[in-house]
Amino acid sequence: MLVPTAPAAASPAPSFLASALLNWYPRHRRDLPWRHTRNPYAIWLSEVILQQTRVAQGLPYYLDFLTSYPTVQDLAAAPEQEVLRHWQGLGYYSRARNMHHTAQQVVREFDGQFPSTYAGLRQLKGVGPYTAAAIASFAFDEAVAVLDGNVFRVLARIFGLHSDIAAPASRKEFQAVADQHLPPAHAAEFNQAIMEFGALQCTPLKPDCLFCPLQSQCWAFQHGQVTLLPVKAKAKAVRTRYFHYFVLRHGERLYLKERPGGDIWQGLYDFALAETDAATMSAAEVVRHVEALGGTLVTSHVAEDRPAPTLRHVLSHQKLEARFHAVELAAALPETAARDLGLRSYSASEIEALPKPVLISNYLAKAK
Repeated sequence: MLVPTAPAAASPAPSFLASALLNWYPRHRRDLPWRHTRNPYAIWLSEVILQQTRVAQGLPYYLDFLTSYPTVQDLAAAPEQEVLRHWQGLGYYSRARNMHHTAQQVVREFDGQFPSTYAGLRQLKGVGPYTAAAIASFAFDEAVAVLDGNVFRVLARIFGLHSDIAAPASRKEFQAVADQHLPPAHAAEFNQAIMEFGALQCTPLKPDCLFCPLQSQCWAFQHGQVTLLPVKAKAKAVRTRYFHYFVLRHGERLYLKERPGGDIWQGLYDFALAETDAATMSAAEVVRHVEALGGTLVTSHVAEDRPAPTLRHVLSHQKLEARFHAVELAAALPETAARDLGLRSYSASEIEALPKPVLISNYLAKAK
């Protein structure tokens, strides 16, 4: 006698958001290399590099890292300074150091294999909720919704969410909405679609609302609040810092130092530096600073009629105004003084191999 079996439960129909995005995505997505791999290492690299970085800027770095370090073992074994040199120009150098440490953790604690679940990935140092969700869904098909800046913006506008997206407490609210609309059978594609939709269609400025497939369901569009959402607290006031660099040259060699922790550019190399409250520094002050470093100038003064080159650099919460005072030394710095100051002389080829802030690289390029 055959026992009748219960009919299989039908999969829930995708929500209006998932249906619209899964229809939109194949016709509009960009052809990006990390979308053609299930390798968690390559996906992780792309996510780390693209945090706070535009795709056009990050793509060459992604390709360079994969070429230089094809496996997580290769990245883990590389010297930190070498990794920083490859990262040079992307900014937020703590991301590069964290990436290097995470690679070493994967090799040391997980035998070179990335954990295959969201919970396991969260055990990795420096892998936050977004990155863990991206790797888990893109590499391992786990049904977990991603939540990045693009997703916050899309959800805020579509559903009229007015919570401050900069407030940690808001993540739970937005995550619940994202999870609600995630189609389990198409998690990876939905995650890619909603992020791409935010990057190309529902953009921060001038979103393409006229041709938006979600126009009729979008709360912000219906209520004339597209430009008001998402709500985000104002960033901290930007402060200006005045850097005076002393470009000490003896013969064909320049003196540089490694920057310590506790400030910007940890582990990168720049010149001897005095930070002041003034944008300018007199020639007499330059001489005094150089002599305090133990240097002896070729001449007893610095020409007043040759203004020091000035470069400006904008960081997330700081504006740097840097003046570069070129100084020719009559003799090499005394070894003891140089060592105490962390200064060391380098040839042009040695300097090229050092990791440097973009500000320093730009000066060296202009000074050639």
